Amino acid sequence: MRIRALVLSCAAAFVLAACGPSSQPPSEGGTAPASPGRLHIYNWSDYVAEDTIANFEARTGIRVVYDVYSENEVLEAKLQAGNSGYDLVFPSLRPFAQRQVLQGIYAPLDRASLPNFGNLDTVLLEGMRDADPDNAHLVPYMWGTTGLGINVGKVREALGEDVALDSWSLLFDPANAERLAACGISVLDDEQEAFAAALIWLGRDPNRTDGDELEAVQAAYGAVRPHIRSFNNSQYINELATGETCLAMGYSGDVAQAAARAEEAGTGLEIAYIIPKEGAIRWIDVMAIPSDARNKEAAHAFINYLLEPEVIAAVTNYVAYANPNLASKAFVEAEILEDGGVYPPDEVLAKLVDPQKLPDAAQQARVRAWTRIKSGR
Repeated sequence: MRIRALVLSCAAAFVLAACGPSSQPPSEGGTAPASPGRLHIYNWSDYVAEDTIANFEARTGIRVVYDVYSENEVLEAKLQAGNSGYDLVFPSLRPFAQRQVLQGIYAPLDRASLPNFGNLDTVLLEGMRDADPDNAHLVPYMWGTTGLGINVGKVREALGEDVALDSWSLLFDPANAERLAACGISVLDDEQEAFAAALIWLGRDPNRTDGDELEAVQAAYGAVRPHIRSFNNSQYINELATGETCLAMGYSGDVAQAAARAEEAGTGLEIAYIIPKEGAIRWIDVMAIPSDARNKEAAHAFINYLLEPEVIAAVTNYVAYANPNLASKAFVEAEILEDGGVYPPDEVLAKLVDPQKLPDAAQQARVRAWTRIKSGR
């Protein structure tokens, strides 16, 4: 799962709706007025290219109303309440979309309306079948990993020029954390990501819940908690870019954005994204059509548009996340395609872990434990 910052302004070229709620406000029941030529999309911020929406509108004549959110929980609350008014949404696969498929929240896909579906990586599709049998409801959009964002200069200044930068030990070794505290450590405020990172560092299965995982994770964080400056899912991007944070648990594309911002600002900071040698979580964001969507035809048209190799390659070139469209690689910028943090080599792929839906009791226990960890209790 990834959680992105709401960094767009109303002047952003591709946000054609007003910021916040749709520019065609929902009725009191929460449903946006139906319009044959209007497509209501709810997506993460900064998650299409600057011209993606405009090009689709020009080609199809369909007006897009594009709203953004920053957390899967926000999307899920709207979907579970019903009558969200959205025709197309972009949840994270596990555990959110997986749970929502079981709840009947999404309409089955009309494959006849998706002739570009064949461009997708069949290996990745096969890996999604536990969450969406027969790939009947969900279309993969972007995927990435959760690893470490590093200000290389400051980390080496604190830990020595020869320090290995390829391990979760930068965060979880108390001696390292103590020395990095002065330049700023940030951890994602998400129990799934946080638990997985600690358990992978400990050499354990992050999806296991029948042992002493709670105690092990609490001990790992307890040893470094005094040295963690913040728990956040968005601030670390700018803080890495400006040098306020030197070590951040973060998402691959977000760290790439931080590096790009630092370069554009001419700060001279070297920001690197590391998939630790012990392994990391792989997440997948998907496209799905709510069962109560008013304009399923337009939603299918937009999905099929995003499955065009050149269209989705332009998105990857803008957001620096890998896409699952094999044919698009011919159009992805070489710098991104060759970046092992975006498109990991096979030996790294073998160490990635797909998070699974946990039993409700185990999930609730992790949430409670994470609250205790953050509070330092």
